[in-house]
Amino acid sequence: MSPFGSLLIANRGEIALRVIRAARAGGLQTVAVYSDADRGARHVAEADAAVRLGPTAPSESYLSIDAVLAAAARTGAQAIHPGYGFLSENAKFARACREAGLVFVGPSAEVIERMGSKSEARGVAVAADVPVVPGFPLSGEDRVVQRVRDEVGFPLMVKAAAGGGGKGMRIVRDEDELPSALEAAAREAKAAFADDSLLVERLLEGARHVEAQVLGDDHGNVVHLYERDCSVQRRHQKVVEEAPAPTIDMALRRRIGEAAVRLAREVGYTNAGTVEFLVAGNEFFFLEMTTRLQVGQPVTEAVTGLDLVGLQLLVAAGEALTFGQDEIELSGHAIEVRIYAEDPAGGFLPATGTPTRVRWSPHARVESALEAGLTVGTAYDPMLAKLITHGPTREAARRALVAALDDSAIFGLTTNLGFLRGLVASNRFANAELDTGWLDRNPGACATIEPLPAALGAAWARAVAAPPDGADPFGYPDAWRLGAPPAPVNVELEYERERFVLAVDLARGTITNQGHVSHVVPLREEPGLLLLEIDEARHEFHIELRTDAVDVVHHGALFEFREPLAQADRPHAVTDGSLLAPMPGTVLRVSAAPGQAVKDGDALLILEAMKMELTLAAPFDGEVAEVKVSEGDRVTAKQLLVEVTADGASDDGDPTR
Repeated sequence: MSPFGSLLIANRGEIALRVIRAARAGGLQTVAVYSDADRGARHVAEADAAVRLGPTAPSESYLSIDAVLAAAARTGAQAIHPGYGFLSENAKFARACREAGLVFVGPSAEVIERMGSKSEARGVAVAADVPVVPGFPLSGEDRVVQRVRDEVGFPLMVKAAAGGGGKGMRIVRDEDELPSALEAAAREAKAAFADDSLLVERLLEGARHVEAQVLGDDHGNVVHLYERDCSVQRRHQKVVEEAPAPTIDMALRRRIGEAAVRLAREVGYTNAGTVEFLVAGNEFFFLEMTTRLQVGQPVTEAVTGLDLVGLQLLVAAGEALTFGQDEIELSGHAIEVRIYAEDPAGGFLPATGTPTRVRWSPHARVESALEAGLTVGTAYDPMLAKLITHGPTREAARRALVAALDDSAIFGLTTNLGFLRGLVASNRFANAELDTGWLDRNPGACATIEPLPAALGAAWARAVAAPPDGADPFGYPDAWRLGAPPAPVNVELEYERERFVLAVDLARGTITNQGHVSHVVPLREEPGLLLLEIDEARHEFHIELRTDAVDVVHHGALFEFREPLAQADRPHAVTDGSLLAPMPGTVLRVSAAPGQAVKDGDALLILEAMKMELTLAAPFDGEVAEVKVSEGDRVTAKQLLVEVTADGASDDGDPTR
């Protein structure tokens, strides 16, 4: 297939595994790279060879061009696939690979540079006769309200000119917000891309985000593989991707695809890339071009039947595409959800931990490197997996996705599985009524899940697995063998602030909760799994029993039910004016000083954690009593950062208002 016989994958996690799979199918030897944190990771075990890059910090491992090139030289790798994230859109890296005699699986460094600059990419789009959103790049002297008011108007979007992924992006609705938005966006852009240049564009509210997959070779062939809709986003990060886009007709689909091909030809694009658009009604506007493989590529593969990663390797080897545009057909519909280590009920803050058990549905395509016992920390992106379903229609794919999320479970780590299940099961998603801003406008939607059904499953599992208090543990199962009905079991469970006292009668098939009797029919009982029909509704429960707790995953959400024990066993709740770190991170900015008067909501400190900026604000009007940290400090979860005393507080610290 190629002038190269070995491929180094300059990435980690599920994308490294995906590239290894495609390389193996093409007869290539594979080389993995890893940081100290990933020494025992799956991609390391599955490659033919593996090389340590350096410490856990990305700057010393996966972002180190010198370390990656040294690994290639050490192993004799002849080509490098960058995956996505890390160095995948780094023109300096692409150029360094080619200067070292390595094949870079991607476009040229010059194309990466041009399309990586949002302002230059706009110029390419205009030259290719592709519609663009009204806007302009900002230079230092341009950062004034007047020009923005005259040429763009409000509301608008401030963007980092040098990159994407939601970094350096701010929505500005009026003139008063503009200066602070520019400052914050520039700071984020500088941290993420080492470039604080910005641009502003008109905000198209209610628009959908549609991206066209393009593929070009070195022989002048460029095709599109139709489009994906990725309108379901939170904080400018894609949550769900699907193909084809559900709200556009064939005429608009053809126009979008042709525009994407024109732009790719204009810039001389080779390999796989994505041209992203905002779609409003029957109009579409160029947004940006992503010069790498996208996270959502599995849905394109599902509906076209093409191996996009395999095609990347073929093109990188100098081969010509073996098909033309007319030969690419759509088949059915595919939907992908991104599974993250994050807490939907806690404002979607990234979560850390070590999963004790991981189960993926066998009825879906799953791309993941997560395993039980693998610690998820703060050093890398919190995405754990992609789960994809494909069906003859969108509704068939959606229903299959709901079932697959029900059939998946992660214990020991907080994730957005339950949120995703609620989202794709909702009427708004079923009717394709979600635009790019819907989740941000409705932050609580799908994030809170009722614990009662899970409590019923937990109680049934406890009753089946354990005899009543004081009973002979060997005599209890004998009652089943002898035909005697088991005695009812009272199960007391506690979840957060709710307490459930449930009477389980296995013989009668009932669970009584505060006088209400639910009728239960066990459909399947096996270790770790209960399939129950409760009041004629079917429920799948994934179960982990502990001596003092029952953990249940129901509809994707993890519920940790504890038996009411002494409160001394539980973390003490911090109240009043103690501001704690919600998760491990680095103190980016401290705006508070001892003795400073503050108002409710005033920003006191900015914490950077897992590529997010978290602002901690004053909980009430008062005075800063103590600041425990300085800028640059690393902090742990629940660490005390700032103490605030309320106005009118008594000497013992209790507010008197």
